[in-house]
Amino acid sequence: EVRLVESGGGLVQPGGSLRLSCAASEFSFSSYAMSWVRQAPGKGLEWVSAINPGGGNGYYTDSVKGRFGISRDNAKNTLYLQLTSLKTEDTAMYYCAKQTNTGAWLPDYGMDYWGKGTQVTISS
Repeated sequence: EVRLVESGGGLVQPGGSLRLSCAASEFSFSSYAMSWVRQAPGKGLEWVSAINPGGGNGYYTDSVKGRFGISRDNAKNTLYLQLTSLKTEDTAMYYCAKQTNTGAWLPDYGMDYWGKGTQVTISS
């Protein structure tokens, strides 16, 4: 069974930073694009960022470009999201998700497995 376990969330002041991690197991991690998705209180799911199987610069929703950085370590089967210059509107539960199909990230492929999430709260 595919397993995704997020960690690294917490309470941070505006302008602060966090690094989220997602430990993956029971599938060929290096073969799949991975994404981070978030859900703010009372709102729907919002795709945040994705990265190709081999790594690289990643893809981002406009609201986080220049502030968030996605990366992965295929040797450790771990996905990361570096959050900087955090704003109150970044408050959300953050989930990592596995793309349904192998290969490069394509939004049309969708995501078939999700972790349980890690809470990020930005407040002074």
